[in-house]
Amino acid sequence: MAASFSFAAQSILGSPVSRVSNRSCGASQFFPVKYVPRVGRNAGLPVRCMAEEEQKEQEQPQPMPTARKAKVSTKFSDVLAFSGPAPERINGRLAMIGFVAAMAVELAKGQDVFAQISDGGVTWFIGTSVVLSLASLIPLFKGVSVESKSEGLMTSDAELWNGRVAMLGLIALALTEYVKGGALV
Repeated sequence: MAASFSFAAQSILGSPVSRVSNRSCGASQFFPVKYVPRVGRNAGLPVRCMAEEEQKEQEQPQPMPTARKAKVSTKFSDVLAFSGPAPERINGRLAMIGFVAAMAVELAKGQDVFAQISDGGVTWFIGTSVVLSLASLIPLFKGVSVESKSEGLMTSDAELWNGRVAMLGLIALALTEYVKGGALV
């Protein structure tokens, strides 16, 4: 270990980068590398690369495009199109509320989904569907995009995925209760 330390110390202290000789008095002084200025033979001569100049000439700075909001179509056929912003969002929102309501009624009364539907659930479903559909469509017909109001954790993609999971959950709940022959809980 002592030999390796001695070798490392000699290589650091004996290198030309870290040793500056004072020729006037004939003695050598050792400085840490960060204090020794390294001066090349032609230090004052600037060197330019011609390739960089050609690239700069070819790449003229383009003006930054201004961030414009894309115009959102407010036509009825565009909003309610198969790939439009409304259908999947409305169905997802209805599924989220339906799944939570079905589970809440099942926990409170012990009724399965089919018993809930036959026990006045159809009128609640129709009323909720109309209110949520209108509440979802009015901003879209005014030209507000779905992505404009999403930031942070509450994004439009998160709403889509939550709606898809709720749709699958509602179907799984109904199938499980059908196969089981009664309420899940």
